[in-house]
Amino acid sequence: MENSRFLDCLAADFARLRAVVPIDPGAAVPSCPGWTLADLARHVGEVYLHKTLAVREGAEPHPWPPKELTDEEPLALLDRAYAGLLEEFATHRPEDPAGSWYAPDQTVGFWIRRMAHETVIHRVDAELGAGQRVGPVPPDLALDGIDEVLKVIAEYSVAEWGDSFAPILGGSPGRTYTVRADHTQWRVRTGPGLFAVEDGGGDEASDVTVSGPAAGVLRWLWNRQGGGEDDVTVDGAPEAVEELRRCLVTATQ
Repeated sequence: MENSRFLDCLAADFARLRAVVPIDPGAAVPSCPGWTLADLARHVGEVYLHKTLAVREGAEPHPWPPKELTDEEPLALLDRAYAGLLEEFATHRPEDPAGSWYAPDQTVGFWIRRMAHETVIHRVDAELGAGQRVGPVPPDLALDGIDEVLKVIAEYSVAEWGDSFAPILGGSPGRTYTVRADHTQWRVRTGPGLFAVEDGGGDEASDVTVSGPAAGVLRWLWNRQGGGEDDVTVDGAPEAVEELRRCLVTATQ
């Protein structure tokens, strides 16, 4: 996807999130246990501010968030942070350097893509919390989001922070997964200290197959089902499905 397309998606999903939160700011968000819609708005605002500084200063700020942000009204914080993020993106080229936790890509473009995906997932959270039907995710964004969560988030996290996954993968017998969305497919292999992703995979047998429309598969991988027809099929032994699910939950925390 082009960076301009990511920015268009970011704008559309932010607008929807911003419209949904005020419906019931105190409502619980089922996909984010312990959070209300107001908490969700605050979190997204804090994320936007954090990435704004990562672009502006060339390094992610630590510790985070600053204590003073807790006194700011959540929607005001969200609006201010989004405006600042867009301004920062507008004053840099996608290839300009920016600090990020992902060593292979230390550019502004990394954060443009990441914030588009961050926002669509939290837009879904907002709709689930407000009891609204979950709106569609464009197929191109959904397919790219599947690729991102499998490779950039899960595969990279297991390689870099393996100790966090040892309770999940340490006793793994070695499993294979096929993730199929629309006409695109990924092959995942797990084992002790291993979460490897490759494109394609052909018709080889897998321990688990997750298949469906791109938006549904994306939501399944992020554990954001409900609020509409997901149409996702998961075939495989429950313990193998649970291994994949636990890896994804740990990687996306």
